[in-house]
Amino acid sequence: MRMASRRIVVTALVILALAASPVATLANHSWNGYHWARQSNPFTVRLGDNVSSAWDSYLRGASSDWNRSTVLETTVVPGQAKPRNCRPTSGRVEVCDAAYGNNGWLGLAQIWVSGSHITQGVVKLNDSYYSPGSKYDTFGWRSLVTCQEIGHTFGLDHQDENFNNPNLGTCMDYTSNPDGPPSNYSPNQHDYDELEIIYSHLDSTTTIGQVTTRRMPPAMTDVDYSEPHQWGRLVRGSRAAGFALYDLDFGHGHHIFTFVTWAK
Repeated sequence: MRMASRRIVVTALVILALAASPVATLANHSWNGYHWARQSNPFTVRLGDNVSSAWDSYLRGASSDWNRSTVLETTVVPGQAKPRNCRPTSGRVEVCDAAYGNNGWLGLAQIWVSGSHITQGVVKLNDSYYSPGSKYDTFGWRSLVTCQEIGHTFGLDHQDENFNNPNLGTCMDYTSNPDGPPSNYSPNQHDYDELEIIYSHLDSTTTIGQVTTRRMPPAMTDVDYSEPHQWGRLVRGSRAAGFALYDLDFGHGHHIFTFVTWAK
């Protein structure tokens, strides 16, 4: 077989392999590769329940939806934070709701990172925008925001950040109409595929359920970073865009990242 013919055959085989492997071609919304360290799959992320009865069903629904992943599971456990400040707990994610004020954001997710490993996380749901009769006091908005912010704490980024594009059928897609069709209430297969990629390798240590705060600078755990002026450098997005990512850099690989869903 001539060299040119061999190249054609090899190229055709590569194209067929990629077409048969949607995980490789479609899943591409990792949050910079940040992930929980663990020594086996599937592993379990504990979600601390610090939410009111108005949010309980959404928290448990999001937990159930993310449990369809083959590499991670979640379990809702009693919370260890006060909802107003929602301080993190090492090795898990605290989920809180409170009237955080008319500061522009519907919800946010924060992760504490050392190197490439997530060590703790929080999700905050801002009741100031979900009062009865408000635009966001709907099943769709509450489901999307809860599901998306929890997804960020696993290391997932957004699939799409254009509010005017057609819905992708995932909570990791920004939209002006979460009800769709299709609805953006829950993860889709693309999200589960991306989690398989993020967690395809195992680590020699674990940050799940461990007391890891001693590894971080004290300032990372001594202050409640709940206000916009405390979030650090704006990486991308804006309030006008409806989303934003901030990086509070403590040096030596230590960061607090904040993903914000702004009211539009």
